[in-house]
Amino acid sequence: MSVPAVEDSWVRIDTWLLRHAPVSHALLRPPASPSEIRAAARALGVRFHPDLVASLGCHDGVELQPGAPVLAHYGPPSRVADIVKSTKFLRGVGAGVPDDDALDEDDEDYDELATYWHHDWLLITLGVGWQSSDGLFLSCHPGHNWGRLGRYFDEDTPSFTRWASLRHALADLADALERGRPFNGRTPLAYEGVLLWDHETTAVPDPVSPLVLAAGSAEPEPEPEPPAPAEPLFAPERRSSGAYLVMIRHRTPPPPPPTQPDVVFAEHLTPAELLRRLGAIPDTSRPRTRARAQTAANASWAAYRPMVRAGSAGGWAYATQEGGAAQFTRPEVLRRVSADTRAVALTRRGPEVQVTVTEDGVPGPEGVRHVLSPREGGGDSWPGSTATYARFLAELEGEFGITYRPHDDTDAELTSALLLPVLEDVDRAANRYVANVRDFDLAALIERTPPDRLRTAMGAQLRRLASETRFDVYDEVSDALARTARGETVDLTPDSPLDLRIRTLTAEASAARQMVSGQRAWHDDNGPVTQSDFSAWALRVQAARALREFVDAGAPAAAATILSLRMSAHWRTELAADLEG
Repeated sequence: MSVPAVEDSWVRIDTWLLRHAPVSHALLRPPASPSEIRAAARALGVRFHPDLVASLGCHDGVELQPGAPVLAHYGPPSRVADIVKSTKFLRGVGAGVPDDDALDEDDEDYDELATYWHHDWLLITLGVGWQSSDGLFLSCHPGHNWGRLGRYFDEDTPSFTRWASLRHALADLADALERGRPFNGRTPLAYEGVLLWDHETTAVPDPVSPLVLAAGSAEPEPEPEPPAPAEPLFAPERRSSGAYLVMIRHRTPPPPPPTQPDVVFAEHLTPAELLRRLGAIPDTSRPRTRARAQTAANASWAAYRPMVRAGSAGGWAYATQEGGAAQFTRPEVLRRVSADTRAVALTRRGPEVQVTVTEDGVPGPEGVRHVLSPREGGGDSWPGSTATYARFLAELEGEFGITYRPHDDTDAELTSALLLPVLEDVDRAANRYVANVRDFDLAALIERTPPDRLRTAMGAQLRRLASETRFDVYDEVSDALARTARGETVDLTPDSPLDLRIRTLTAEASAARQMVSGQRAWHDDNGPVTQSDFSAWALRVQAARALREFVDAGAPAAAATILSLRMSAHWRTELAADLEG
């Protein structure tokens, strides 16, 4: 199939812009004169490729003003003057950079890309920043790359694009405009007379569920430790001349590192109530020793969910974390644990040991106490933190009457469970001051739109987002979306059906991320969960965040999240219709 001439593609591009994006079309410059093009070629000492000469003969780049037509993220076409200026600048930068083992240009194995910036390259667009730091370059070097397009990005390694020539790229651009199909990963659209480029995304409709996979496996039982063989002080050694006794030196093994788990204490609570507040999953609750809990937490059965054990210490219930993402430094967790009581958390992360006191959801008068120890050699990289942990435990005994020794409950079978972690707080001011979303003036929209109309329009956008991400396939979610449409209250209180659904989705996404990351580390592309599965779960979690912001913080605060997550590139047109309706 023949590729249209440069001039023919520009006719198609001009026609589309005139009809759909006249503001952008008006910013295309008139043709460059042949004398200007010849002067530029002489100034650079390069023979311009005929495709470039033909393109400049249609339009000498664009006026660099808002609304100027751009080639997706490759930026606006350069003027002749821009080409000369950018090319001279990049030649100057590249002059001090040694080539990467570039062969002589006469060698048949010569690699043009082995240079930082080749003398015969011309930067023909101005990239995302509308500057000479990145964009498309055209090779005017005689040889098999003559006329080929490449990509240069801010001093990164240059590379050739899939386009064999500028003629191919302009033909693709004309096709993308006329058919509304992606051009280099971005979809073109016209909005208020301007050419815009946006992303169009999709997700697998039924992603593999890590939690379902975990439910199909059994919780592992810890392996019994074999008895250590007795080591004799003397062992016989047979030689040809008779038997001898050889002394064997016995070395005492070093003591095991101290057990210092993250632990949270709650006054006047039972262990069962503390587990409930932490988000324990009832079906996983059972007595476990520390070894058994840690073995279970590290197994596929846990699906990377946190594991805790709970017991009593005087008038306090306590829980220790035995696996999974840290929970006891999260303000959401401490606020929930300390409701109508007070909670004390002791946590350790490498060099830092921290004590946090919370009373009825509010940080105590002393706030957070923490100690950071320096790194040192030896078995414990931060011996200061080990000592600090023990010191803080002693202080808790004197200050709160909490008597707890981590090693005392190691072999005790304490009630334990996996957690469905509580959700992060919704920032009620989140995104309120985001002025621009995907080249859309959100601040102006919020300023000029009556609150009721804005809420109705953003509710419609939220429902479309939920449909795109398939967040609305759950009964709890579809009911909540219907309530938002009717202006009714949505129940997002802790442990409500909708809260539990969103927490479950969050656990799915977290487990999928861990599984995909582990497969990458082992170079395994055939794991049960793929990157597409993780992306689908992550999109549902993001849609859930948008719903929570809409319910708890209102439409203005949620607007930026909703619009930034829309998967259709045509959301602007839909939003305009929503605002009019």
